[in-house]
Amino acid sequence: MASIARSLRPVASRFSARSSRNAASWRPSIVVRSFSASKTAVQVKKYTKDHEWIELSDDKKTGVIGISEYAAHALGDVVYVELPTTPMDVAAGDSIGAVESVKSASDINSPISCKIVAVNDLLEEKPGIINNGPEDVGAGGGWVAKVEVDEVGVKDLEGLMDHAAYKDFTEE
Repeated sequence: MASIARSLRPVASRFSARSSRNAASWRPSIVVRSFSASKTAVQVKKYTKDHEWIELSDDKKTGVIGISEYAAHALGDVVYVELPTTPMDVAAGDSIGAVESVKSASDINSPISCKIVAVNDLLEEKPGIINNGPEDVGAGGGWVAKVEVDEVGVKDLEGLMDHAAYKDFTEE
């Protein structure tokens, strides 16, 4: 199977052109409120050039992996998701599963070296969840796997893009 990035190349130009015209139609409005001065957990979210993301907890010991919103929109209706087995030790760039849509099939690669400890079993029953919330880490979201991270995985983060850099990358 091809990586998500290679599968998206034929549709990327159409998607980015369409999304720039209709960007406001699918972006949620943001409301900022300040309720208290209590310290909140800071999540570290990074993206790969192959359109996967990882969100690490503030202690950088656990995280969640999935495919980006850009990839989910470009793939179209997802009809099947192959999930990784657990537990599984993987290196950065290793294939951990696959996603098939009406347009194409793509591998899901691990953004960093880590140990997969849980998967989103809901995706096997309802693969379309990825289209509705590919970056949602909640119980009904489209995340793919939960992972444990060691020092090597944290070091792998240095080669990934933050949200602003990823947005620029997808708009090219």
